[in-house]
Amino acid sequence: MKADVQTIAMSSSTHEHHNETYMALVWRRLRRSWTGMMGLVLVCLLMLMVVFAEFFAPVDPKLTGTAFAPPQTISITDQQGHLVWPRTYPLSEGTTLDPITFQPLSGPDYEHPVTLGFFVKGFSYNLLGVLPTDRHFFGATDGTPINFLGTDKFGRDVLSRIFYGSRVSLMIALTVVFIVTVVGTTVGMVSGYYGGRFDTWMQRFVELVLAFPQLPLYLALTSLIPVTAPTNVFLGFVIVVMSALGWAQMSREVRGKTLALARIDYVRAAMAIGATDRRIILQHIFPNVMSHVIVSVTLAIPSVVLLESFLGFLGFAVKPPLISWGLMLQDTSTYSVIGSYPWILSPVAFVLITVFAFNALGDGLRDAVDPY
Repeated sequence: MKADVQTIAMSSSTHEHHNETYMALVWRRLRRSWTGMMGLVLVCLLMLMVVFAEFFAPVDPKLTGTAFAPPQTISITDQQGHLVWPRTYPLSEGTTLDPITFQPLSGPDYEHPVTLGFFVKGFSYNLLGVLPTDRHFFGATDGTPINFLGTDKFGRDVLSRIFYGSRVSLMIALTVVFIVTVVGTTVGMVSGYYGGRFDTWMQRFVELVLAFPQLPLYLALTSLIPVTAPTNVFLGFVIVVMSALGWAQMSREVRGKTLALARIDYVRAAMAIGATDRRIILQHIFPNVMSHVIVSVTLAIPSVVLLESFLGFLGFAVKPPLISWGLMLQDTSTYSVIGSYPWILSPVAFVLITVFAFNALGDGLRDAVDPY
C-alpha cells in the first residue's frame, strides 16, 4: 500500500513537472542566478525611482542656494558623543580665516541641529501627476532643505536632480530600445522568412546602416536642431536619431534566428497545409525569437543610457529645463571643478548602477532562456 502511495506521488510530481510552463521554467532558472536576481532587484528599484521621483527627492530640484555646497553628513551623535536620532548640522561661517584664500572657514553648527526622518513634509507636488501632496520619503522633519550630495554651480540639490534626471535618461533609453526592438524584429523576421532577392537587398541596406560611424553622425544630426527649438522637439529628434541608427544590429540577429526556424519541421508543416505567411511569422516564428529579443533588450538599454550620458555631457542630448544624468555631468568638464567639488560626479555612480543592473539581468535571462 505504501509503495502504491509513493508511486502515485512520484507520478503526480512528474506530471506537474511536465506541465510546467516555459515562463515558469525560465523564472526557476533565473532564481538560481544571484547576479540575475540582484540585477532584477536593482532594475525594480530604478523603476520605482523613475515613477516616484518627486516622492524620493528631498529638495525641490529648481531651488537655488549656496553654489557648490559640500554634502551634509548624517550624524547619530551629538557634540558630546551621545547617541541621538539621525541628524545633520548646518554649515555656518566662523570668524577664522583661511591662511591661503583669506575666506571665512565654515564648519558644522552644533547649536542648531536638524533632525531627519521618513515621510516628512517638503515642497508640494502631484504624485503620479494627479494626487497633490507634500510628503517625501526622507528629509528634515522641519522642512529645512538638506543637501545629502551637495549642490551644483547654481546651488541646486544634486541628489534631487539625480532622481528627476533618472526619469528623462531612462525614458530616452526605454523609448529608443522599444522602437529599435519593434523595427529590428519586424525587419529581421520578414527578411529571414521570405529570403531570396528581398532578403539580399534588405541585408545590403542593413549593412549600409551598420557601416555609418555612429558617433560623428549623432553629433552631426543633433547639431541640425536650432538652439531655440522647443525642448520636446529636440528630445524627440534625439530619440529618432538614436533609433534610426540602432535597429540594424537587432534585425541582423533576428534574421539569423529566423533563417534557422524557417527550416524546422513544424514551420514546413504549416506551409504544407496552406497557412498564410502572416500566421506562420506571428504564430510559429515570433514566439521562438522572443526569448532572444528579451535578452537583447536588457543588454541594449545600458548602451543607450551610456550614449545619452555621453551626448548629454557634450550638450547634444537634453536641453534645460529638462534634467538628465548626461546634462548634469556638464559641470564636470574641467579638472579644477572635479578636484575641488568631487560630489559633482555623483550622477556617474547612478549611471554605473543602471548599467550593472541591466547587464546583470540580461546575463541571468540569457542563461535562463538558453542554459546550453
